Amino acid sequence: MPPETGLTQHVAHTAELPPLVLYQLLKLRVDVFVVEQRCAYPELDGRDVEPDARQLWLARGDTVVACLRLLDEPGGGAQPTARIGRVAVATAERGRGHAGRLVEAALRLAAGRPCVLDAQAHLTGLYARYGFVVVGPEYLEDGIWHAPMRRPADPIGALGGT
Repeated sequence: MPPETGLTQHVAHTAELPPLVLYQLLKLRVDVFVVEQRCAYPELDGRDVEPDARQLWLARGDTVVACLRLLDEPGGGAQPTARIGRVAVATAERGRGHAGRLVEAALRLAAGRPCVLDAQAHLTGLYARYGFVVVGPEYLEDGIWHAPMRRPADPIGALGGT
């Protein structure tokens, strides 16, 4: 996906984030998942502080406009698995491909490993463009239907989808 003028892409382990960036990332996630979607749940689930947790975000100037979290999934066995989650885009920035840009960046970071995510059911088509397939039944979480999805490992540097 071509870069958009005025937009910068960033990645850092959570522990490396400047406090104001961390605040903006968490605020965006709360604004989308707790306030907009009216889901009272523990957005701060402890996984952001895992040693390998990485935050990816897009900023317009100094303002975070989209983000996602990339984790190492526990119990990956012989082939470690990456987990994409907390994909959020500010309301005014939607429809510009920001989520796709971040998913592509996360998949590059996870190259050589399978990747999983739990998609809101209405967004499975977005993730399917990047090689994810639904691997189980839909389930209701916090009043929103979700579907577990998985993408097989790619050779290092390969990236399917758009």
